[in-house]
Amino acid sequence: MSWWVIVALAAGVAAQRLIGMFAGTALLAKVPVFGRLAGLIPAAVVGAVIVQLTITTKTSLVIDERLAGLAVAGVLVWRRAPMVVTIVAAATTTALLRAAFGW
Repeated sequence: MSWWVIVALAAGVAAQRLIGMFAGTALLAKVPVFGRLAGLIPAAVVGAVIVQLTITTKTSLVIDERLAGLAVAGVLVWRRAPMVVTIVAAATTTALLRAAFGW
């Protein structure tokens, strides 16, 4: 990758941030749905990081018992189960699969 591409990408990111800083506030004021959607972005980013850390190692994709525990936790969060129940159920699912299959 050449330096020109890196400079162009950096300029694009800076321009996008400036546009969002000045035009984003006006847009959020005019369209209330965008404000509600903007409030969901942090949760989506945290969820994406959790999934990425669960199914990858340094250089490879790993599908194992942790993904099943994460799926159980996701369903319980979706169904609005208490946090303690969610954590215990996800940990139990992961532990039972590790014991059963020796993963």
